[in-house]
Amino acid sequence: ILWVHDYHLIPLAAELRAMGCRQRIGFFLHIPLPPQIIMAAIPQHEWLMRSLFAYDVIGFQANQDVQHFERYVLNEANGESLGDDRFRAWGNTVRASAFPIGIDVDEFEALTQAREARDMYETMKDEYSKRRLLLGIDRLDYSKGIPQRVRAFRELLAHYPENRRSATLIQIASPTREDVNAYGDIRRELESLCGAINGDYGELDWMPVRYIHRMVARKRVPGLARAAAVGLVTPLRDGMNLVAKEYVVAQDPDDPGVLVLSRFAGAAEQLKEALLVNPYDTHGTAETVQQALQMPLEERRARHQKLLQRIREQDVHWWRKTFLDALNDAP
Repeated sequence: ILWVHDYHLIPLAAELRAMGCRQRIGFFLHIPLPPQIIMAAIPQHEWLMRSLFAYDVIGFQANQDVQHFERYVLNEANGESLGDDRFRAWGNTVRASAFPIGIDVDEFEALTQAREARDMYETMKDEYSKRRLLLGIDRLDYSKGIPQRVRAFRELLAHYPENRRSATLIQIASPTREDVNAYGDIRRELESLCGAINGDYGELDWMPVRYIHRMVARKRVPGLARAAAVGLVTPLRDGMNLVAKEYVVAQDPDDPGVLVLSRFAGAAEQLKEALLVNPYDTHGTAETVQQALQMPLEERRARHQKLLQRIREQDVHWWRKTFLDALNDAP
């Protein structure tokens, strides 16, 4: 069998079929599928979607993506829904289902207990013993909503002054595609925002925002996440976002932090016990972050327990097995 991954390779199965390949071929889309009306704006959208029907099984991150696929098939391709996630168009039948990708929970828990992560945790707890940490870890990408997140933090400081000298946002933005103008623009915007907040609210012994524009070693990430009272995962749009799941796994179950998650991340369908936000709503996001900072311990424990259970049940091994079982069962 063949398992093809992500949008770059959508046409591959059609090319292989044309060369005579008859074995089962599956495809997994790691990014969101656009709604029908946006998909139809692509000049060669019909060729692109027709190419998907050369696969036996198509996997999406979220049920919303399956709904977008179904609407396109019915309204643009004059196709039909056959039930059980099976669709027919252009003379071919394909199964299209949601298979939300997970993480290797055991591996990440082991990282959390390793020396590098423990050292990082102890360092952060010692250095910020009088502060509440908020953490964002992202690629420097315009889809991640980092400037909107920083503006929401500024709103938090403006409307809830008790967080001044108390809350610190650590924002790690790993370099990516810096030769593209759009990425240079967002870096300059972010540096300007962080500098303005630190200038307006900072004290000699407290900087509101710690902005880091470089990679942080993966072995240290669990310790950093464990020390954060609030994990901010607020992309404008994301297929899944595994950082949200890693943040949950890294927490101390006796005193866990709170995950603030964008409703536009694929992970929002699974992680319903997180505090969901609209990242375009700056004031609303600030209100939710304040709710996270004030959340009682009992509620934090209850939310964390349910989140962790679901992440463990639907881990990366579950994802792999579920997809390949579906592909093996394809007619």
